[in-house]
Amino acid sequence: MSLKKLFLVALGLLVAIVVGIFTDNKVIAQPATDLALALYHAPIHYQDTDSTKYSADYITRFDYDSDWRGTNNWDNLFQFPLSSHGYYSVAETCTHWFITYSFYHPQDWTDIPFDQEHENDLEGLLTIVRKDGSAFGKLEGVVTVFHNDFYSYTPTGSPLRNGAESIDGTLTMNSYSGSLHPLTTQEAKGHGLKAWPDAGNFKGASSEDGIIYYPSQTTAELPASGNDRDVQYQLVDVFAEAGMWQHQLNEASLSSSSALTFASWGTFKGDSSGGCGSDTPTCSTNSANTPWGWDQGERTVFLKPLLGKDIDEKIG
Repeated sequence: MSLKKLFLVALGLLVAIVVGIFTDNKVIAQPATDLALALYHAPIHYQDTDSTKYSADYITRFDYDSDWRGTNNWDNLFQFPLSSHGYYSVAETCTHWFITYSFYHPQDWTDIPFDQEHENDLEGLLTIVRKDGSAFGKLEGVVTVFHNDFYSYTPTGSPLRNGAESIDGTLTMNSYSGSLHPLTTQEAKGHGLKAWPDAGNFKGASSEDGIIYYPSQTTAELPASGNDRDVQYQLVDVFAEAGMWQHQLNEASLSSSSALTFASWGTFKGDSSGGCGSDTPTCSTNSANTPWGWDQGERTVFLKPLLGKDIDEKIG
């Protein structure tokens, strides 16, 4: 065979290989970055608000007041802008990504006599995303944090089934910015979180008080009021340098009295200064948990995925 024919055969094989690669999504799909993955699956978030104190129901970041002191966040609510943020972290196994999202409020508050309130509040959800060969995988379910209880939801067509815990409902998905996103909702005041529309009194109607937050990589908007239907929240990595996780590690060996941010492992510091518990409600101290402090009795479904370890509780 002549050199020319050999060259043509080799060229043909090379073209066939290249075409094969570019026509097989499972071969060419590159893993997404943690931020891109989190953005792709991040919730469209319906936040119920109460006209008694709208701003106390805005989602923001723990250091919204430019410091990491846990005992002045209640006090500073009206002193700093509450730009919209949501925390995330990503862990993975051979078959799944586990993405934790959490929404922070400086106050868990009430205007009901003899009820209880506290400084700092962080509730959220764990999303379960199967690696299906595509860059972003397929969302199969979520587990939400409603105070001290977990609630699980699956989208239509999910393979997940009832197991040690039952599935509590169907997850609604809406298209936004090129992907399908789960809809979540939080109560006003106490901020318990479930899949939309199972928490609070805000479903998006014009007659209802509330804010609809949409995820963003770079934009952290300030709501125009407690009735704003299009506000972008910026995703913040829990594991970012000098972020929430690093502050926990820095204070892990300190006593509660010496620490600035945390009262103990997985629990924020919080006191009764600034009017918490004034009038007829009471104020509890050190009552808000980080994602690695979320638990339901002895069940810690969020802790191990967050740290990239095995899961000790599954759906199905």
